[in-house]
Amino acid sequence: MNAARGFTLIEVMVALAIVAISLAAGSRAASSVVDTSQRLSDVVLAQWCADNQLTELHLTGELPSVGKSSFSCIQLGRTFKGTVNVQPTPNPSFHRVDAVVANEDDRELLTISTVMSAH
Repeated sequence: MNAARGFTLIEVMVALAIVAISLAAGSRAASSVVDTSQRLSDVVLAQWCADNQLTELHLTGELPSVGKSSFSCIQLGRTFKGTVNVQPTPNPSFHRVDAVVANEDDRELLTISTVMSAH
């Protein structure tokens, strides 16, 4: 008596379903890694822009005046928009300075804050 060897149609369909689910999960994980990598790149470039603006203010050697000002910054061929917000503190010799950087879509990426003095 020869018994037929092989897989039934149901077994093949179950195996295909398992493979399809595994591939979908892998694709989602890979997409998440790419999105995270892009976000990290954007934040690093935004940090360079904010650091440059704050360093420029430090190098003037003067206490920046209270108020908001806008700037744009190009890093690695990408344009970022930013604002510098200078606020008074209880001590008139110091001001709080916030540099906020956004991407081309006006989505805020990063805020760096510091305290500056007149000296």
